[in-house]
Amino acid sequence: MGGNTGQLGIHTCKSPAADDPFDPVEPPKRPTSNLIMHSMAMLGREFCYAVEAAYVTPVLLSVGLPKSLYSTVWLLSPALGFLLQPVVGLASDHCQARWGRRRPYILTLGLLMLSGMALYLNGDAVVSALIADPRRKRIWAITITMIGVVVFDFAADFIDGPIKAYLFDVCSHEDKERGLHYHALFTGFGGALGYLLGAIDWAHLEIGRMLGTEFQVMFFFSALVLTLCFIIHLCSIPEAPLRDVTKDTSPQQAPQDFPLPSDKMYQYGSIEKAKNGSVNPELTLKGEKNKNPAEQPRKAMTMKSLLRALVNMPPHYRCLCISHFIGWTAFLSNMLFFTDFMGQIVYQGDPYAAHNSTEFLIYERGVEVGCWGLCINSVFSSLYSYLQKPLVSYIGLKGLYFMGYLLFGLGTGFIGLFPNVYSTLALCTLFGVMSSTLYIVPFNLIAKYHREEQEEKRQQAPGGSEDGGERGQGLACAVLTCMVQLAQILVGGGLGFLVSKAGSGIVVITASALALIGSCFVALFVRYVD
Repeated sequence: MGGNTGQLGIHTCKSPAADDPFDPVEPPKRPTSNLIMHSMAMLGREFCYAVEAAYVTPVLLSVGLPKSLYSTVWLLSPALGFLLQPVVGLASDHCQARWGRRRPYILTLGLLMLSGMALYLNGDAVVSALIADPRRKRIWAITITMIGVVVFDFAADFIDGPIKAYLFDVCSHEDKERGLHYHALFTGFGGALGYLLGAIDWAHLEIGRMLGTEFQVMFFFSALVLTLCFIIHLCSIPEAPLRDVTKDTSPQQAPQDFPLPSDKMYQYGSIEKAKNGSVNPELTLKGEKNKNPAEQPRKAMTMKSLLRALVNMPPHYRCLCISHFIGWTAFLSNMLFFTDFMGQIVYQGDPYAAHNSTEFLIYERGVEVGCWGLCINSVFSSLYSYLQKPLVSYIGLKGLYFMGYLLFGLGTGFIGLFPNVYSTLALCTLFGVMSSTLYIVPFNLIAKYHREEQEEKRQQAPGGSEDGGERGQGLACAVLTCMVQLAQILVGGGLGFLVSKAGSGIVVITASALALIGSCFVALFVRYVD
């Protein structure tokens, strides 16, 4: 790619032993089919997110959740994610499971997502079938539903980091960029599909009568889509386990399927990389200066090492995290209250009126139209993620990042100042621009920063020493994803108070102001690799 993308040229570092099968070169090019299969996890995740957005409020209302517990439901999951995300990211960098570093975590979090959906969509029905006492039934229904919502949100937010790190581990730099575009494409497609299925009146269809309620229908489709998507994702690109060769073979005996130098340690990459004579540059061979790998113990993961890695984060990583936090705060401020904004501000309805009143019916109509606006956002997010590939050649990552924030800020500002049904729906396309930008550009920059560090270390390796303090991609992706949880905490805790005092209109204006501030920040402070 040309322009200002900041893409580094692909370099092959030759060691003195030219025939060394573990010479650190670029991983093999991945077929498009593999990248599409890898992106299916994002489709399943976003599909379930859309189902939750459409149904979680009706579910919580149906079980009689007290208003005092709403903030607990929405704040507990991002708070847990913010605290634990870096820990799991660093743990996955050091995971020695036979199945690879990232996939065990992805599988576990996928099962937690499925369990959470089962609890919050079916909990009330199961409790009603098992408990007859009305008071006990209400308490258990609220408890199980709350646990389900928290577990699902926690796992769905958490899983993005391992998925991105998995992509970065097993792909070349060019394929990382392609993979991120496919991730955004299928994220938008999954969200649109989830919103469309959520808009169908299943109660009057045969499948709705067969399964019981629309909640059970949506669980059936969600479980089916999530299971199929994650099976495809986990089978997309195999990983080789992270382990010291000396644990499996003696120095005199090498594996039979491909040669390994007995005087070196290998750590991680995909199986194909090892067989094709290439490894991930993130984890190049250690032990050039020490011929006995047993004398090079791998550093143990401790809370002290985690805190040291976070405190010593390079300034360009820190600026990227700040910009990501500003962007997600602006985006979530708008998205979480958008349907309420449509019902109260655009349609002039009243959610607190009697349920058979005209004002309440008008509000419900506005909420329905708001859901179609969110569907437009998801569809355009997919389209724009495809358009980013040619655009980056002309305006670079800096232009894409700046344009995403600027267009979103101007669009939400116009919606807040001039609320109108048709203009608002049309400007929902700009929500898709921001969504696609947040899913692609920051992680692309993470990959470029990491590649730059690898190049510097390879240049220093022949004549200097390496300290082994390499920043793992799992930790980098986890810290970046933490900004999403931090934004959720701020939006859930702070903007809820603003809405109760000033209405939904103030939220849209706040989102616009934050996005415009963010556009200045990404232009002035975020570093772009040339």
